[in-house]
Amino acid sequence: MPHTFGPENATLTVRTKRTGAASKAGHDLLIEVTAWSATLDPDAEPALRLTADSRSLRVLEGTGGIQALDDDAKAGIAQTIDEEVLAGTPIEFRSTSLEGETVEGELELAGERRPISFELAEGEDGRFTGRATVKQSDWGMKPYTALFGTLKVADEVEVAFETR
Repeated sequence: MPHTFGPENATLTVRTKRTGAASKAGHDLLIEVTAWSATLDPDAEPALRLTADSRSLRVLEGTGGIQALDDDAKAGIAQTIDEEVLAGTPIEFRSTSLEGETVEGELELAGERRPISFELAEGEDGRFTGRATVKQSDWGMKPYTALFGTLKVADEVEVAFETR
């Protein structure tokens, strides 16, 4: 039986970590993708397909840092993601294999398509959860830096999916 997901019944988030000599000045971010859709149908080809609007990423919270992350800073981060990091390029995942809880497929990100695998679990309550680690440099992306390179976003970010 096919399942359809999107912001109305699930969340798709990205978690970043900070690194570098000035990492205490920055924030670990929780970012929500606000415009996306996914279809899961084990009998279809592909069994799992997800598309997301790369301009719909919005910062929910920033932890750590010297000072709190205010709304202006959150908006500035979203603008940087839109203009410099993802530049409006499509985000799409298409599975090539779905065996048990392991999903394998191809992720298109920042104009590059690369293989990726992750776990997708269905709980006893019928809710789905999944997590994938995306290494930005594998897709030709240079992780964001500030303060002359002494504050960096870690190359690996965690993407999480959870139905409500």
